[in-house]
Amino acid sequence: MTELTRDVVEQTLEQVRDALDRNNILAAIDALEKLKQEDQVEVFDELDVEDQAELLPRLDPETAADIVVELDSQDQADIAERVGDAALADILDEMEPDDAADVIGDLPEDRQRRVLAEMEEADDVRPLLIHPDESAGGLMTTSFLTLRPGMTAQDAINALREWNPDDEMPYYLFVADRDRKLAGVVSLRQLLVAPPARLIGDIMNRKVISVPVGADQEEAANLIKKYDFLALPVVDVDNRLVGIITVDDIVDVIEEEATEDVYRLGGVPDEEKVFSPLRFSLRKRLPWLFVNLGTAFLAASVVSLFEATIAQVAILAAMQSIVAGMGGNAATQRVTILVRGLALDEVALKDAWPVIGKEALLGLLQGLAIASIVFIGVALWEQSLPLAAVIGVAMVANLIVAGLAGSAVPFVLKALKVDPALASSVIVTTFTDSCGFAFALGLATLALAYLKV
Repeated sequence: MTELTRDVVEQTLEQVRDALDRNNILAAIDALEKLKQEDQVEVFDELDVEDQAELLPRLDPETAADIVVELDSQDQADIAERVGDAALADILDEMEPDDAADVIGDLPEDRQRRVLAEMEEADDVRPLLIHPDESAGGLMTTSFLTLRPGMTAQDAINALREWNPDDEMPYYLFVADRDRKLAGVVSLRQLLVAPPARLIGDIMNRKVISVPVGADQEEAANLIKKYDFLALPVVDVDNRLVGIITVDDIVDVIEEEATEDVYRLGGVPDEEKVFSPLRFSLRKRLPWLFVNLGTAFLAASVVSLFEATIAQVAILAAMQSIVAGMGGNAATQRVTILVRGLALDEVALKDAWPVIGKEALLGLLQGLAIASIVFIGVALWEQSLPLAAVIGVAMVANLIVAGLAGSAVPFVLKALKVDPALASSVIVTTFTDSCGFAFALGLATLALAYLKV
């Protein structure tokens, strides 16, 4: 956003707030409607939810729908709770069925029934509510034009004109037979250049990639990304066309899934925001800290086995942390790359052994490179070649463990149908901390006679 546009948005926000403080709704609406749609969303999003709920029903339903669609799911739910059934129904009627279903799906069941009863387009929305939010069925829209193989090119163009699609329509149309089974796809270019009497069945592409209605939304996102689709057909178990997923919905999914993976790698709930209530943040974050506390005690128990060694060579208390810390950092690199690769289907379970072997070898090479620096540093710092050798060898060993654990754990969790992003970091860090301490202190114990000289 340019500085000039930002200034306009800030000025409008102040005007809207001032008008609402004076209970002048018309002035607030007038100020908001002077902005472009994208800027209207930004101003609206900055308002308190009480002001949003007061202003939204007074806007033109189409304008209100355009604003609500751009809000995140939590903000949509918050404002839907505060808007009356009739007003909410009018707004939802202006949305695409999939967007309306997303809003309604977050309402209590009794409220869902009341709002649907008020809607004119409820029949388009109801079928979408039976599918989980994070499935292809929950993501698809039922608002699309289906062609028949027996139609002519001119018939298809006439149907397209009568349908009068919005600007989100993709540049191709899907073809289904009389049983609604997916039969092919036709681009708008093919329709325009084909002779008017040419049958759709003769010009359509019969090789159509689709996604099952119950598939996870990530699978749909990966297909659209892989093939650069603008839309993806959704089919049931009998290959009947039940909906389509458009690329604009997939952009939201990619952002949502990426955010979820980043949050989970840090042990943070993906539904938490910067300004979430204190109690909510505490309840969501504290369990993972307890898990980390348990793994910290496990690592500490390893150190406790070598209290006598540390008592005789105190510098080991510092050196062991270097070995463990470098192992944890190296493992985190692997976990991050593997979690991303598994999420985007760049790597599969069948690739486990080659990947683990490569990462173990990489760990060895990294260990040798870093151990050489560590050896020189410790030798100069402590004037002790035996201590430098102990820490150097421990470093090599722990970076090999980092390579093995950092690559193997995500695969194991994936095989167990546990999200690798959820637990990989905790498990792998436990491995590298415990093994790092054990290698450094165990080798030091074996070489204690030389270290004390």
